[in-house]
Amino acid sequence: MQVGFVALKDYRSYTDVELRFRPGVNILIGPNGVGKTNIAEAVGYASTCSSHRAAADLPLVRQGATQAIIRTAAIRGDRQISLEIAINPGKANRLQVSGSPVRVKDFVGLLRTVVFAPEDLALAKGDPGERRRFIDDVLIQRAPRYLAVKTDYDRVVRQRTALLRSIAGTRGTTARGDAESTLAVWDDQLIELGASLLFGRLSLLDELAPRVAQAYSLVAGGKSGTVGYQARSLAAFADRDDLPRDRSELEGLLRAELANRRREEFARGVTLVGPHRDDLTLLVGGFLAKTYASHGECWSMALALRLGSFELMRSLGDDAGDPVLILDDVFAELDSQRRAALAEVAAGAEQSIITAAVAQDVPSVDAAKMFTVTPGEVSADVE
Repeated sequence: MQVGFVALKDYRSYTDVELRFRPGVNILIGPNGVGKTNIAEAVGYASTCSSHRAAADLPLVRQGATQAIIRTAAIRGDRQISLEIAINPGKANRLQVSGSPVRVKDFVGLLRTVVFAPEDLALAKGDPGERRRFIDDVLIQRAPRYLAVKTDYDRVVRQRTALLRSIAGTRGTTARGDAESTLAVWDDQLIELGASLLFGRLSLLDELAPRVAQAYSLVAGGKSGTVGYQARSLAAFADRDDLPRDRSELEGLLRAELANRRREEFARGVTLVGPHRDDLTLLVGGFLAKTYASHGECWSMALALRLGSFELMRSLGDDAGDPVLILDDVFAELDSQRRAALAEVAAGAEQSIITAAVAQDVPSVDAAKMFTVTPGEVSADVE
């Protein structure tokens, strides 16, 4: 898979800019703060309809503008698919594929990317939410149908939690009894959607884990790094990594746990059971990375997670081929061994997009297309 071009209008620091990429390695060079990451972010946004840097869309729109537009072309084998996103903060974004309006679920995954950025250190050092977002993003790119599952599950958790809060404030009243009856409906939806999301994560991890272990060994000089799943809200499996790979069994576990923790949920007004409470277990040399790993080991684990997902997606065997590998300002963060390993992967990808402050940060790559980035402008170097 390749990105033929990316054109931005009123996106971040750009009023109007267009870049044309080529197969192989594309490198954007410029000082910090001139807009290199904005280009990388926009390509990633065209893949997932989300940013690896911002939780909301408002920062993506240039100050003074009301809307930002990303246009790009995803090249899948012999096909070229035109993609356009009009970002409208506070309102629904407008998505088009080859000029026709589509919904998010039909847009996500047409362009596949893997983005590795400085923010990824949080995968090893940060809160569980960072790792849940990682596994769900990869799952949705691997199987876009899970976008609807995840969206519906998040909605159910919000609605169910709001209901629990109302129950906590209505002790012994008729309203409480009515609310508890309604809760059973939300329970059923939480169990069905939660088991589906959990099944998807576990199935993905079965494919991803060996690739992460291999990638960690590559970037860490043969050392051991592994990833597992921690179902934190299921008491019987909180410290185990052998959850059943069967939806009906997972539904049974969630239903039983909801019953066991019903009184606690009433008291706290919070949904305490479900995959929104889970985590990935990252181990380096058998020890928990977040607690025991060095800074370099944490970088190796974050890099291994991204490279593992890259290898997984390039193995799918469909017309998409390799995902586009986006390396956003990370070479300067790595030592020479990790730089060399990452550059080797980038050179072997169907297409990669690299940003760096200076060319010396990126190990030499033959036949790379170079771009110079200055505030608000990008120009291709003469070859």
